[in-house]
Amino acid sequence: MAYQERFVEVPDGLKIFVRDYPAEGAARGVPVICLHGLTRNSADFEAVAPRIAALGRRVLAVDVRGRGKSDRDPTPARYIPPTYVGDVLFLMNSLDIARAVFVGTSMGGLMTMLIAAMAPGRVAAAVLNDVGPVVNTGGLARIAQYVGKTPPQPSWAALTALIKTTQAAAFPDADDAFWQTFARRTGRALADGRVEFDYDPKIAHIFEQPPAAAAPDLTPIFQALAQVPTLVVHGMLSDILLPEGIAAMKALKPDLEVAEVPRVGHAPTLEEPAAWSAVANFLARVP
Repeated sequence: MAYQERFVEVPDGLKIFVRDYPAEGAARGVPVICLHGLTRNSADFEAVAPRIAALGRRVLAVDVRGRGKSDRDPTPARYIPPTYVGDVLFLMNSLDIARAVFVGTSMGGLMTMLIAAMAPGRVAAAVLNDVGPVVNTGGLARIAQYVGKTPPQPSWAALTALIKTTQAAAFPDADDAFWQTFARRTGRALADGRVEFDYDPKIAHIFEQPPAAAAPDLTPIFQALAQVPTLVVHGMLSDILLPEGIAAMKALKPDLEVAEVPRVGHAPTLEEPAAWSAVANFLARVP
């Protein structure tokens, strides 16, 4: 499905890239804003966004600063969620979007919670993809081992093989086509023919501090979703969102909806039948 490429200049001068998919047919709800994970970009939603648009909703898939076609930040200290959230809120204002349903994968889910806390009323509903207020430090340590540390690879085949090595535990049943798609969504070709991950390695600065014994308590920002319809998509093999994390979320928000995705770790692509069915049904019931 065709989408419009937009670049929105935020107050500090960087340009943020957005894939803007028009709703098919009559609009049936507020727009959907898709936010990717730490090292990813809007291509993560290239299959899901058209499906959502086919349900009658405009979809905006954002490249967070430092990723994809968005500008790299010359000040790495700004690679933090509050900055990212500020960019998204500015983007919404620029495009005259008062409220949206947010679909946030991993870091994008944390951003969604933070948007609800910083700008009450802007989040009409939320899909948190494999993330919540209780995050497993073991999973964070795994991510910290490779973010920003991978040099350019000689070919797409080499990048694909590298991704399969680091991510195989999360997708044990994936075939070659899956891994090739994964690589194309997360990588970019350089002028000299080499291929690298499509993000600024300096986003890794958030891991430069000594690892904490426990993840930060994100309960206060999760509670900003108390009155917001919320679906959590959980990869059952995830090392980021554990069953006890789901239990903690349910204790805080009894009306929380949970979709379990079997044989998938962190994070589901949302194309899995269990994930997509849950998302589609959720969108049919929310503003």
